[in-house]
Amino acid sequence: MERFAGPSALVVLLAASAACTPAPAPAPSRPVITTTTDAAFTAKDIAAYQGDHADIYAHITRSLPGHVANIQRWIRQPSVSALNIGVAQMAELVRGDYQKLGCQESALVPTSGHPGVFASCDFGAPKTLVVYMMYDVQPVEPADWRSPPFEARLVEHELGTVVMGRGATNQKGPQRALLNALESVIAVRGKLPVNLLFAAEGEEELGSPHYPEIIDKYAERLGRADGVLFPSLSQDPSGLVSMSLGVKGIVYFELEAQGGEQGGPSRAEIHGSYKAITDSPTWRLVQALGTLTSPDGNTITVPGFYDAIRAPNDEEQRLLNGLLPDWERREPTMRQTMGVSRWIDGWTGKDTQLQLLFNTTLNIDGIGSGYTGEGVKTILPHRALAKIDSRLVPDQHPDTIIALVRRHLDSLGFTDIKLTKLAGYPPAQSSIEAPLVRAAIGVFNKYSQQVSVSPRLAGSAPYYVFTDRLKLPLVSAGLGFGTGAHAPNEIMLITPKDGSPVAGLAELERFYVDLLYALAEAK
Repeated sequence: MERFAGPSALVVLLAASAACTPAPAPAPSRPVITTTTDAAFTAKDIAAYQGDHADIYAHITRSLPGHVANIQRWIRQPSVSALNIGVAQMAELVRGDYQKLGCQESALVPTSGHPGVFASCDFGAPKTLVVYMMYDVQPVEPADWRSPPFEARLVEHELGTVVMGRGATNQKGPQRALLNALESVIAVRGKLPVNLLFAAEGEEELGSPHYPEIIDKYAERLGRADGVLFPSLSQDPSGLVSMSLGVKGIVYFELEAQGGEQGGPSRAEIHGSYKAITDSPTWRLVQALGTLTSPDGNTITVPGFYDAIRAPNDEEQRLLNGLLPDWERREPTMRQTMGVSRWIDGWTGKDTQLQLLFNTTLNIDGIGSGYTGEGVKTILPHRALAKIDSRLVPDQHPDTIIALVRRHLDSLGFTDIKLTKLAGYPPAQSSIEAPLVRAAIGVFNKYSQQVSVSPRLAGSAPYYVFTDRLKLPLVSAGLGFGTGAHAPNEIMLITPKDGSPVAGLAELERFYVDLLYALAEAK
């Protein structure tokens, strides 16, 4: 006769079972990022550039109406890479402008996606500068704009006269401003003080998936250069110049739950009443997503995700310490502008910069499934999709992150969740000691008393192809103000109001003239 084990026996059996079961691995914890030095880099330690090219400056002033028109011409040509709107036409426009500049070589570069544009302008100079450009822009919602996004109208702003349009600040405005400056140098002096190689892409807003194909074709020539310039606008409304020496990397991927053999409708949505007997791909995806972070979404729980992150090195710490006074002054205004009442855990000051610059992320960009329109529609969707990005810091790599997420999902039984990598590249950084970097800071010091230098941006760009592969320093530089990147009402300041501490187009172009000569003279 079989007997039922009493409570005490059951406790013994459970204890024995627990003893045979491996203890679960401890949940990952958010990395603690600290510094070990109070030493601070100060931009004023680098001497201001002393050159004066008054004849070229005068040509810029006389040519300003045409230079504004050039910027408007670029903005008026749509080039929305995500939707393939106007991309081919913009690529040809860029190629034609390189040719008009006097480049001996100017060509479209086929890739597996949108074409690149390469150009070579050889003036027989001892030094060569590579110019990285992107000619694509983000999609627009015209109804959200004060002025049509591809009309590039001049409108009045609290800071002065601005040009409004998609690409005004990111990046068509500053890039065409550089070409304006180059045209003025050539018009006055007959040649440039450095040789130029242009390497433009039309997929930056897609994560630059095919930019390496462009670099592959010209790697030997590019690798002999002295550095890389990415034209940008670097001032805030107070006139402060913010210069970064690098970027975070990124990996962008999709997670998809689909009905099928594992359960759920496989071909199309079905009536919601069948949830009583049918699995839901939407719930499946939500549950999978919930395993990736702590309940507050702020600690990544994928084993190994944080393991590769290295501590800030000495140069990075000095740069961090140097930028903190300006950051602490601007931080409250930034939160207000963004509509954020508080940072995670109530961080302020140095803690926010340590996290922003030296920690990784896992962010849900969007989730889609089923019906989300007006009124009621009771269905059980057959498919659910989430788009996710992670910003990477040294020494993280996109493919490693993808492998860790896949292994994590599989270990928890989510083998049915499809993971598709859409884009990705590692972080990149240049040293404060590079001659091009020091030349740029010197030129900034000529025009501004407020220059803040950061080890990297919190955002991403494919700089690694230059810094890691070709071992070239890269600077993102330019005076002036712009805002609205990826958003409605994107602007670039053209003519500042009297007394403004922010540079307008003419001063931005003079900055680029000085930067070319400063690089040519750098030791």
